Amino acid sequence: MSLADRLLDAVHEDRSYAGIVFNGVYQPVGGPGGKIMPPTFPIPDRERAAAQREGRDPVPYAVERRLIDETLCDTVIVDQVPSQANRVEEALLAARDGGRLDLPIFELTMKEEGVRLTSLDFPHRYADAYLRDSDVDGERFDRSPVGKALRSTSATDVRPLYQREPYSLIFGAWDSHRKGRWPKFPRIYSSSMFGIDWSIGDRRAGKVDPVNLTGAIDDKGKAERDWRFLPEGTKAKGGKLSEIGHGHIAPNTVHGGVTVREIRRYGWISLAGLERLRFGDASAEAATAARATLAALALVGDRLAFGRASLWLRSGCDLTRHRETVAFEGDGGTLDPVDVSTAEAIEAFRELRSRATAAGIRMDDDVIAISPITSLAEAIRHALTQSAAEEV
Repeated sequence: MSLADRLLDAVHEDRSYAGIVFNGVYQPVGGPGGKIMPPTFPIPDRERAAAQREGRDPVPYAVERRLIDETLCDTVIVDQVPSQANRVEEALLAARDGGRLDLPIFELTMKEEGVRLTSLDFPHRYADAYLRDSDVDGERFDRSPVGKALRSTSATDVRPLYQREPYSLIFGAWDSHRKGRWPKFPRIYSSSMFGIDWSIGDRRAGKVDPVNLTGAIDDKGKAERDWRFLPEGTKAKGGKLSEIGHGHIAPNTVHGGVTVREIRRYGWISLAGLERLRFGDASAEAATAARATLAALALVGDRLAFGRASLWLRSGCDLTRHRETVAFEGDGGTLDPVDVSTAEAIEAFRELRSRATAAGIRMDDDVIAISPITSLAEAIRHALTQSAAEEV
């Protein structure tokens, strides 16, 4: 059975599978025992107080206990669900830009400023303020034909989103900034990573000036202009040379990363979530093909982002994939592994999208250019030039 037929069978109303799961095990590049840098977060007051009572330093990482292989383990978050979704969206956009995929996108550009934002960048997806505050062919987005179509999306008919913004159905979206009650679309694809049995690391960071500059400066705000040097002993108010990048910086404590026994990635495509999507008065055949197309697109995104030998999450967090299982999960939690490459997933997506189109539910593959309204354009320019403007 081809992958396309298997996905159709998986989303059929008589389906026997619960979802498509991704289980991966990773280690730092270089081997087990290497340090990794998890994402950092503000330390809550309760954690700071608890650390003080226990005589330890608070950690800026998100940690939690998880049941792993029937044993409670201390784990540290390595990459959260929204972050992994953004990585998949980034991979889909790169594949589209590279000619590997034909996908519909909205595209906001400001060429002189070097700004480009697309459907796969907007934080709130189809409901994003960048769309709301833009024009399409000189008409405000919400009043344009395509904007009205998106606004007509309902819990009983998601065809407008399927046609132009399938990412909102895959990664979830909710319009919380417009008046009225808008349907919420929970994500049908999810992925996250965590480290097991973590141990806090230590690190000291400093800087040595090659000629041991000493003294001070008159104003750190003049870093890129004509600041004035103040020798030691000068009776004038100023700032440290280190504030504009010169002089020594004494070693000090910074967050030191962690070591972990191993890093795991858990991901899934929810077939029950796909089943909840309704396609208006479309035939059951068309709705099944559309659901299978969305499953295939999520599978394509996952393979593009994670279907390789290594994964770079951030500075200090470069990971090697040691093993991975992609499987259809059946009743009772049984796993039916499937060996699927990125190319095979893309081919299945193309085939399923064609079948859905033939059955009456279409997904576009073009670009709709949008232009920011004057106020949004000004806000963008200000954000890009803020530091220079503040100096004037």
